[in-house]
Amino acid sequence: MFVVLFSFVLAAVTLSGASSVHGVHQDPCVKIAGHSYVAPADALACMRSFPYNETLKKNVLAVVSGALDFFTFEAEQIHSPPPFQESSVNLRSELARIKATKYPTDYDFNKDLFDTINRLNDGHTLWLPFCYWASFQNIIPAPVVSLSVDGVQNVYIAPDTVAFISQLGALFTSYYDSINFDWKRYAGAKVLEIGGMPAYSYIDHIASTVSGNYLDHGIRVNSVFSGYRIASNSWSQRLGDLAGPFFPTLTSLEFKLIRVNSARVETVKFPYRAAYINSGTFTDSASYWKANCAVTATTNGQSYYPSDAETQQGFVKIEDHDSIVARRVLKMVGAKKEPMDIGRPSGVGLPAPQWPTAPLQAGTGVLKSYILPDKPGVGVMMVGSFEPRGFVQFQQDVIDSLSKFRAAKVTKLIIDVSNNGGGYVCLGEYLHLALVGSSFGYGGFTTSHRANDLARVVVAADIKRGVNASISFYAPDNYAFLNGTPLPKTYNYMEPPVSHQVNGLREPVGQRILDNSCTPFKVALPPKPYFKAENIVIVGNGNCASTCAQFTTVMRERHNVKMVVFGGKPGEPMEYKGMAGNQVLDWPDLNSELLTAGVKTNPQAPPDLIINGDIRINWRTAYSWKDQNTPIAFRSDRAPYRFPYTPDIVHTPQALW
Repeated sequence: MFVVLFSFVLAAVTLSGASSVHGVHQDPCVKIAGHSYVAPADALACMRSFPYNETLKKNVLAVVSGALDFFTFEAEQIHSPPPFQESSVNLRSELARIKATKYPTDYDFNKDLFDTINRLNDGHTLWLPFCYWASFQNIIPAPVVSLSVDGVQNVYIAPDTVAFISQLGALFTSYYDSINFDWKRYAGAKVLEIGGMPAYSYIDHIASTVSGNYLDHGIRVNSVFSGYRIASNSWSQRLGDLAGPFFPTLTSLEFKLIRVNSARVETVKFPYRAAYINSGTFTDSASYWKANCAVTATTNGQSYYPSDAETQQGFVKIEDHDSIVARRVLKMVGAKKEPMDIGRPSGVGLPAPQWPTAPLQAGTGVLKSYILPDKPGVGVMMVGSFEPRGFVQFQQDVIDSLSKFRAAKVTKLIIDVSNNGGGYVCLGEYLHLALVGSSFGYGGFTTSHRANDLARVVVAADIKRGVNASISFYAPDNYAFLNGTPLPKTYNYMEPPVSHQVNGLREPVGQRILDNSCTPFKVALPPKPYFKAENIVIVGNGNCASTCAQFTTVMRERHNVKMVVFGGKPGEPMEYKGMAGNQVLDWPDLNSELLTAGVKTNPQAPPDLIINGDIRINWRTAYSWKDQNTPIAFRSDRAPYRFPYTPDIVHTPQALW
């Protein structure tokens, strides 16, 4: 039945995808096929060539609505608490609106659904229609930054724009040559207005309507700007949400600016180019749909419950801890795809002259450690991500870094988490305990799940089936009681659910528990700290997501480590961390939980997706150690130290350190 339905939908969408102009059928996807960079209007025409399909919409809404039943913060975000009021969305009201709306195209439906959930400003909770989201990245050669010059902060086109954008290559820059647009001459220009608005007002507009990901508006402002990071194990630079958005909705953007060494105000229109960043090739609309939109073998996950033959010999056991982590992705991450500004292999590197010149002490992956040459007692640990290519290697890099620091008599430590997108929860706990000593004890937060009816059915079914932590996130042996004692495999932590009031609603949750999934680590932790907490400074730009947010929060709340944030809008407050849930599940993970528990036939279980997409949800809550009634996501903790970027440090990490 599924194959027949999907085949019908695929045929209905692709065969009617071409538009008719003057009676002649033209396929807009043919025009852009095989090109790395195209006109945004042409990219959008291809994506909007697929007609609105009620069957697809009903399927997507059924899956999204069902998955959101597990979203831990739905009630909180009907009216988000101060200072996060901008991140308020009544999801059920919005889904009802979308359900009642007929759209011009399939793209318009998916874009509306994406925008609606994106307004939560929670990068853990998103509808990602892979047919359209991040298939094209819109790029202009004008990444912007906020700089303090002579003590006054303004918006500027990044000073390193020429070296930075040139890395995109001739396929990108040749277009501007062909229209005689000299984008290089505007590098470093002071920006007065963007899109007809004062520059910072337009930055606010993008932060409010495009950026998403972070509850705090101030962090989203920094996301609009370009900034350095480590991606794919190498120094990299983000384009920022203004210069590199994921939908090709703008064809150009007008700037009013003053060039370097000039006093004349100029009005300049920068054309966007849309970069095709999906790996699937296409020649026309039918092959575009197949490459980007058709359901894949991994779209809906799978059951990890053993077959009858395996059951006779007991459950499949994964003895290697690294393999367990690879399956049981205890992680809180950004998007699966890596658009060019977050480090695809073909992406944009940090220009080499801006790399640290201090000798690398340890780490060749997402973690790199240095000793400042002019301050030999100060070590730096750049932690670009908690999602390395090697789970165990990250642990070894941490210990190697501490050993190098000890040998060099380093007594003070800077940890840079600028644009850290998160990753494995366990590696955040590992770094925490490596710094404070394993004798500290539990390295995470207390946690709970949303106890909707179906979640309760899953836990009960897991217990009845004997499902264990190697194949399920819901299995009780993932967790421990608050005293640290592991939960028995037959202990139902969802019963009875605990009821509490949120925005006037009764919201049932499971019992408060601890993680019991990370230890033992492969690389032994030091029992005692090497650095005193008062000698550790964590620095970043607020774009510290997921596991990064957990790591920085636990260091702040439990050890009072100093937090320093650079950038943002002058005069506006800013948090030091963002996207602070406890664990995210993508749709394949959540659906696998239902399949593994054997409850997919339950009337409350969502169906499988019949297109390629992902509804991810924040699935567990982490509670503040400062206030056990408040999730860390909604506990405002402003950065105690704020500094503006200046031209000499904005994209030069060692100078900033």
